[in-house]
Amino acid sequence: MIDLVLGPLSYGFMQRGLLAALIVGIVCAVMGAFVVLKGLAFIGDAVSHAAFPGLVVAYLLGIPLYIGGAVAAVLTALAIGVVSRRGSLRFDTAVGVLFAGTFAFGILLFSTIRGFVADLFGYLLGNVLGIGLGDLIQVAVLGAVVLIVVLVLRKELLYATFDPAGAAASGLPVTRLEYLLLALLGVTIVVSIQAVGIILVVAMLVTPAATAQLLVIRFDRLVAVAVAIAVVSTVLGLYLSFYLNVASGASIVLIETLAFGAALVFSPRSGWLASRRRSPGEAAPAG
Repeated sequence: MIDLVLGPLSYGFMQRGLLAALIVGIVCAVMGAFVVLKGLAFIGDAVSHAAFPGLVVAYLLGIPLYIGGAVAAVLTALAIGVVSRRGSLRFDTAVGVLFAGTFAFGILLFSTIRGFVADLFGYLLGNVLGIGLGDLIQVAVLGAVVLIVVLVLRKELLYATFDPAGAAASGLPVTRLEYLLLALLGVTIVVSIQAVGIILVVAMLVTPAATAQLLVIRFDRLVAVAVAIAVVSTVLGLYLSFYLNVASGASIVLIETLAFGAALVFSPRSGWLASRRRSPGEAAPAG
């Protein structure tokens, strides 16, 4: 049994992959709490796809892919906020327009490259076990920046998320805080895409936090439970990937999805079984 646990850790790629995936899982769980509470799940998918043209441009210019992806993701996230505020459009409409346009631009640029480009395909599908030391350092630095900003401005971000009108009345710069949250979301997505790929990154953001929301009510507990789910799913998913020789990102996301399904059924607060046992007039217990 001990060999099953420690054996994979004798490989450098597994050590780097586990560290990177844990960083990604924790950062996504923390930001995912804001995403779920503010109803920004769709924007996570949009910004992850919007990072693709930035990656392609960075590849064509010969600069680090993370830089191009981060710039594209953050600018798109901010552009969604600007268009939805100043263009008198619904938020999801602005997301849909920019999502399609930026991803189409990325595909257009990608079609100009001749031959197979392994680096870019890795970002599309995710390959955390193929991460190098330089990439690990970049993931750690960007992840630390996101967590530090959230920790320092936690109360302000939370107030602006739950009660924008009240936050504005109290003198907080709600618009700037919303743009900051969008920018942090963009950086989080760039941190995550090498682990699970552009296609699955929204699941890393949404699923642990959504699972936690079924189990608890208070925000601090929601974040703690989401982080715990992300960490456990990351470890189990990577070991499953190692022993079964399957995609690491998909393994992590599937375990997170199974956890969500279990919470949906068995949650004592809002699970299907609890709802069936509870009388129609009985309130759900507090988490």
